[in-house]
Amino acid sequence: MPHYLIAESETPEERDARRTHAGKSSGESYAATLEQMQPGCTITIVAPADDDARIFAPEELGTYDAVFLTGSPLHVYEDSPEVARQIAFMRNVFASGTPSFGSCAGLQVAVAAAGGTVRKMPARMEAGIARRISATDAGRGHPLLAGRPPSWDAPAIHGDEVETLPPGATLLAGNAVTEIQAAEIRHDRGTFWGVQYHPELAPGEIAVAVQRQAEELVEAGLADSEADVKTRADQLTALHRTPGRLSLHWLLGVDDAFAVEDHRRTEIRNFLDHAPRLKTAPPVVPQS
Repeated sequence: MPHYLIAESETPEERDARRTHAGKSSGESYAATLEQMQPGCTITIVAPADDDARIFAPEELGTYDAVFLTGSPLHVYEDSPEVARQIAFMRNVFASGTPSFGSCAGLQVAVAAAGGTVRKMPARMEAGIARRISATDAGRGHPLLAGRPPSWDAPAIHGDEVETLPPGATLLAGNAVTEIQAAEIRHDRGTFWGVQYHPELAPGEIAVAVQRQAEELVEAGLADSEADVKTRADQLTALHRTPGRLSLHWLLGVDDAFAVEDHRRTEIRNFLDHAPRLKTAPPVVPQS
């Protein structure tokens, strides 16, 4: 069975806070998703941004079948030790030849590691539901988006975005809020597939994230009051509990692409299917 490495870049404090509010850290959410999709797989979770984080050499990373990068409250454009450690980790992932997948900040870390840029969104946040994501010409024929309709909605919450893709990257999808919603990055010996949205998260988890950032959403103009944010969070929680309830589909303006778990996870399933073909030969271990 495959052995996956999950890299979560939340700080220890943020991991504890997320467990308090959502029941799991971002890495634990990813692990639960992968265990459901591939029963029997082995999963190791690491935190490359931590002060005492273990440094993985490319040859060790090459022993894993795939690496997953989670979302994070870290701002990739900031010059901080936590960000620097996360980017260094991702550069070693690229050097290892092990295929990788990331969502939200995971995409942003891969972009920065390969030479692209990330910025604070200039206009507003994207929170709750990323609307009308559409594949580019390249994306329509790309296996990451196989099974996606011409336009779809997805769980999302972010105030940062990719500004420029690095050399060797292909833009696969975007929408009116965030131009770069999905991309492939080929860098060094590795291939990364990533999305700005969150295919690993259920509506209930997005509801918790929206509620936690209620003040920011009001400041960004996405809601008139924190009570409005709570109403939207309650709607998302209800959809999580009853995904087939058509009245909630109408109220939230979503369809099965957002409401149904198997559809929501399309990109992760496609990556898992193709990861064995994306993996290159393991790097040569230096002789002492």
